[in-house]
Amino acid sequence: MSAPEEEPDEIFARERLVEALENQLAVDQPPAAQATLNKLTLVGYSREDSIELMAQVLAHSIGVMLDRDTAFDMSAYEQALRNLPELPETT
Repeated sequence: MSAPEEEPDEIFARERLVEALENQLAVDQPPAAQATLNKLTLVGYSREDSIELMAQVLAHSIGVMLDRDTAFDMSAYEQALRNLPELPETT
């Protein structure tokens, strides 16, 4: 049984999240991004799976920012990255 097809906007959003993460890794900002990628690959996650988990954290952090109409909370984002592979809880 195959996974359901993703909608074009979901694909676009996921690609932009991955692009943002790759940019964070390229400039080492925030440092927690590279540290998280290193940790996840060290414990056996592929780079692709690690980036996917990190993208979920970035999406969650952006969602919180939009829901609360506040600035992006970089410290909460970094903490959520450090907590991977445990994903942030949605409320």
